[in-house]
Amino acid sequence: MPEPTRRGRGQRQRRAADSPRQVHPPAAGGGASTFASGGGARPSAPGGGSSPSAPGGVASPAAPPGGDADALGLLANGELEVEGRLVVASNATLYCTVRDGNQEAACVYKPVAGERPLWDFPAGSLAGREVSAYHVSAAAGWYLVPPTVYRDGPFGPGMCQLWIESDESVDVIALAKSTDHPALREMAVFDAVINNADRKIGHLLPDKQGHLYGCDHGVCFGEDYKLRTVLWQWRGRDLPESAVTALDRLRGALAEGDLRTELDRWLSPDEVAATRQRVELLLEHKVHPFPPEDWPAVPWPPY
Repeated sequence: MPEPTRRGRGQRQRRAADSPRQVHPPAAGGGASTFASGGGARPSAPGGGSSPSAPGGVASPAAPPGGDADALGLLANGELEVEGRLVVASNATLYCTVRDGNQEAACVYKPVAGERPLWDFPAGSLAGREVSAYHVSAAAGWYLVPPTVYRDGPFGPGMCQLWIESDESVDVIALAKSTDHPALREMAVFDAVINNADRKIGHLLPDKQGHLYGCDHGVCFGEDYKLRTVLWQWRGRDLPESAVTALDRLRGALAEGDLRTELDRWLSPDEVAATRQRVELLLEHKVHPFPPEDWPAVPWPPY
């Protein structure tokens, strides 16, 4: 198989009627938090950087990589200005600036109206699945998905997610093959929980602060086992103790509370039940899953 050309989400081509401008953070001061261009730097969590509670009232074991609460508020309430379009995306994916007072950030906006029909997922459901993926990741304490909300926008309701500027010095192909990267292994467990049918190399976003994110979680949470990923290097191996702890935390959050309420909003009852079952199976066997036998194990193209 030929090696794909390296091209992260932070490098994707944008197209607009006018040349997209570089987004810059507002000047410091004024008391409000500011967001750096590309979302690479984010404000401290409220309360001086202490860890917020994960959804469902379950305390996170460690602080998230920035002020998720502030970012979520900005994404949900700020004014969206479309700057361009990601031309390589299969669904309508718009690069935007979101502003609220003297806060601003770059973000991705995917309107439901721009979702292409799929045979195996209900029409108009992809945006809600992306929001669900964020909440699952946060509830487990992984924080592998950038802050994501569902909101109205210039082209109707859809998903809005903080833009992550990838660190171009990282070889993401080599990263995807790594066997000793803790966050990448967490990503593999996370994908097993949400039944990710499209974990490509280009969906890995190592940022300039050393945190690993993942993007494009619209085709997740299917009832049938259809895990399709480039991260099979741990198949059949025992789960790390940290993963077992995160899964146990997630089991509690799925039983009741904010996470359960959030998933009930976006997923069918059978999809929520299947998510709980996957968590239970991972905790029962405590091993990374094997590829499905009746479903392509790797997305194509893998990048």
